Amino acid sequence: MLHLVFMGTPDFAVPTLVEIAGGGHQVVAVYTRAPQPSGRGMELRPSPVARQAERFGLPVFTPKTLRRSDAAATMQAHGADAAVVVAYGLILPKSILEVFPLGSFNLHASLLPRWRGAAPIQRAIMAGDKGTGVMVMKMEEGLDTGPIAMAERVPISPDMTAGELHDILARLGADLMLRALGALERGSLQLAPQPAAGATYANKIEKSETHIDWSRPWEQVHDHCRGLSPFPGAWFELPDAGRIKVLRTTKGTGHGKSGQVLDDKLTIACGEGSVRLLEVQREGKKPMSADEFLRGTPIARASVVA
Repeated sequence: MLHLVFMGTPDFAVPTLVEIAGGGHQVVAVYTRAPQPSGRGMELRPSPVARQAERFGLPVFTPKTLRRSDAAATMQAHGADAAVVVAYGLILPKSILEVFPLGSFNLHASLLPRWRGAAPIQRAIMAGDKGTGVMVMKMEEGLDTGPIAMAERVPISPDMTAGELHDILARLGADLMLRALGALERGSLQLAPQPAAGATYANKIEKSETHIDWSRPWEQVHDHCRGLSPFPGAWFELPDAGRIKVLRTTKGTGHGKSGQVLDDKLTIACGEGSVRLLEVQREGKKPMSADEFLRGTPIARASVVA
């Protein structure tokens, strides 16, 4: 049995915490980001990992930084053999990495060195990648540069959204990390350096890049929409309906001026080809099919969306 510190914050990290807690290892401490204001009332809400840890009765720590002079001593006091890190959101300095006798192991949602950084799932789909995966990596000071312990590959189907891929990788990654920890406990975990070539960076998604550019080819518009679904969501504007978030698209038929509505099924012309919108969401409303949307918000054929 390993004694572990778990570090993670969002929904993606929860399956791994569940697997570890039920897999014969002892989680001695859970580190997560501090509660954030959320909802209309902007109430402070604990992270998904914090809520799960509390269900298990695990001690939860929410430091704003791990760079304070006393952070390493506090971490050392947990007496952990290793750390498991899954989308934690804080940088682990060298002083923290050196605390753990067996090392710190990160679950990363890409096939490194492709898509190092903050948004590997979204960036893989937005780039039109045909496949991706999850990897367990032993952490070092560089950003996602450490040696690889284990990996699993996943195909990306043509219409798969970031949300769907997120859920697949979260479940697969939880099992992968549990297997890696088992090998670590037995002393049989093998590490291999990342390839020197092929590194790309998955920069954080900025609000400025969520607006749909209909002048791009349909494949790029399609990948942009599904890569940002369900959050933060690619969007366009209608004069009488405001901002419309696009959650699901597929290849359309026909062509026309960029942004032009081609039929009564919400097919929109792109710079090359067209996309058909399948699921959308008005501001403040629930997601709905294109047919439901058009019943409440008719859009004339040949009109142009922005």
